[in-house]
Amino acid sequence: MQQQGKIPTNYGALGTLVTVFFFWGFIAASNSIFIPFCKSHFSLTQFESQLIGSAFYGAYFFGSLILFLLSNVLGYDILNRIGYKKGIIYGLLISVAGALLIIPSANADSFPAILASFFVVALGFSLQQTAAQPFAILLGDPATGSHRLNLGGGVNSFGTTLGPIIVSFFLFGSLGAGEKEVTVTNINTLYLIVAAVFLAVALFFAFSKLPSGKNDEQFEKSNKAAGSLLFMTGLIVAIIIVGQLTDIPKLPLLLLTLLVVVGILFYSNSQAQKLSDGWGAMKYPQLIYGMLGIFVYVGVEVTIDNNFGALLKTPGYLTEAGMDESQISHYVSLYWGSLMIGRWMGAVSVFNLKGMTKTIARIIVPLVAFGVVLFVNYLYGSDVSDLYGYVVCIAIALAAFFYGQEKPVKTLVVVSLLATIAMLIGVFTKGIVSVYALIAGGLFCSVMWPCIFALGVGGLGKYTSQGSAFLIMMILGGAVIPPLQGSLGDLSSIGMHNSYLVAAACFLFLAWLAVKFKAVLHKQGLDFDEQIGGGH
Repeated sequence: MQQQGKIPTNYGALGTLVTVFFFWGFIAASNSIFIPFCKSHFSLTQFESQLIGSAFYGAYFFGSLILFLLSNVLGYDILNRIGYKKGIIYGLLISVAGALLIIPSANADSFPAILASFFVVALGFSLQQTAAQPFAILLGDPATGSHRLNLGGGVNSFGTTLGPIIVSFFLFGSLGAGEKEVTVTNINTLYLIVAAVFLAVALFFAFSKLPSGKNDEQFEKSNKAAGSLLFMTGLIVAIIIVGQLTDIPKLPLLLLTLLVVVGILFYSNSQAQKLSDGWGAMKYPQLIYGMLGIFVYVGVEVTIDNNFGALLKTPGYLTEAGMDESQISHYVSLYWGSLMIGRWMGAVSVFNLKGMTKTIARIIVPLVAFGVVLFVNYLYGSDVSDLYGYVVCIAIALAAFFYGQEKPVKTLVVVSLLATIAMLIGVFTKGIVSVYALIAGGLFCSVMWPCIFALGVGGLGKYTSQGSAFLIMMILGGAVIPPLQGSLGDLSSIGMHNSYLVAAACFLFLAWLAVKFKAVLHKQGLDFDEQIGGGH
C-alpha cells in the first residue's frame, strides 16, 4: 500500500458527527421497552410483537438496497454526489417524519400503522448510517479511521444504555411505576420530543462547518449483483405476503427466509467465480461470509434483547409472578450497557497509549463504563444491587479480549464460543445467574462488528465501498432472527426460556464463520490477524 502523509483528525467535525451514532443506539434499544408494551396493549403473540424489530431492521435493508439500485441505474454514486453531510441531514429529516407518524398511529390504536412508522424512522437511519461510517473515516488519516468508528460505537452504546431508561420514564412515569398504564398521551409526548431532537440535530448539521464529505472513487455498475439482490428481495416479499394471506405457520416461513438469504448469497458467489463481470464485490467469498456474518450478528444481538422482556415476564423465571414491563428497563439497560463496556475498552486505542499504561486503561475503562450503567439506573430510581455480581462476567470478557489481542479471527472465535456457552448457561439455569448469562451476550457482541466488517471487506480493493454497502444491507438479520425466536417462544413445547437456544446456535455459527474467513483469506495470501478497531 502506498504510504501517505498523515492527515490530522478534524475533531470538531468528528464531535458533531458522533451525535447521530448516539440516536441510532437510543432508538434501537428503546424498542425493547416499546415491544412488551405493544404486546400487552394490542394482545399480540410474541412473534407478532417482534414485527416492530422486523419493520425497524428491515428498513435498513430496503433503504440500502434502494440507494444501491438507483445508483446502479443512474451510473453514479448518489450519496457521493450529494455528499455525506447532506445524506445525514436528509436521513434525519426522514426520521423526523417517522417519529411524527407514530403519534397518529398510536391515536388510531393501529399496530400496522405503528409498524409503518417505525419503518420510516429506520429508513432515515439507513441513510444516516450509510453516510456516517465512511464520513468518519474521511475526517482524518485513513489509518486511524477504525479508531474514529470505535469512538462512534462507544457513543452509540451510550445511547443504547440510556434509551430504555428514558423511554421507560416517559411511558411509565418512573422506573418504579409498577402496573401504571401507558396512555396515548405518554406516547405522544415521547415521540414529539424524539422528532424535535432529530430536527434540532438536522439543523445543527446544516449550520455546522462540517465538510461536504465526498470522495473520488469511480462508481462501477454491478448489474448481476443488483439482479441477485432484487431476486432475494422478491422472494422475501413473497414469503411475507404468503404469511399474511394464508394460515401457514410462521416458523417454516421464517426458516425458508433464512434459506433464501443463505442460498442466494452462496449461489451468487459461485456464479461470480465462473464469470466475474457484472458481479462487483460479490465475486469475493470473504464478502459473502461477511454478509452472512453481519446478518447473524445483528440478528442475535437484537433477538437476545427483544425477547428478553417476554422472558423476564415469565412466571418462575426471575420472580415467582413474573415482572411487569415497567420493571425490566434496568436489565435491558445493562444488556445494551454491556456493548458500551466492550466498546469503551476498544476506544482506548484512540489515545495511542503504550505498554502497561494501555493495559491498565483497558482494565479500568470497562469498569468505569459499568459504573456509568449502574449510576444512570440509580439516578432513575432503580435498585441496582442485584446487578453487582455481573462484574464476574465483565472479568471473563476482559480475559477473552486480552487473549484475542485485537486480532479479528482469533477474537471472533473466542468471543463466539464464550457467547455460545453463556447462552447455554442462560437456557439451563434460572434466576439471576441465567439473567447474567444472557446479558453477557452483549459483552461478547461488542467486538464482533469490527471483526466481521474488517474480514468481510479485506482484499476487496476498489470494491471496498460497494462491499461495505452490501454489509450494511445485511442488518436485515435483525428483522428475521428475533421473530424466528419469538415464534419458537410461542410454542408451548418450547417456551421463551428454551427459545434462547436460537441465540446459542447463532453464536456457534459465527465461530465457524471465523474459521472460514481465515481459510478464504489465506488462499488469497492475506493475513488479517492484526490489530483492528471499529464499532457499530
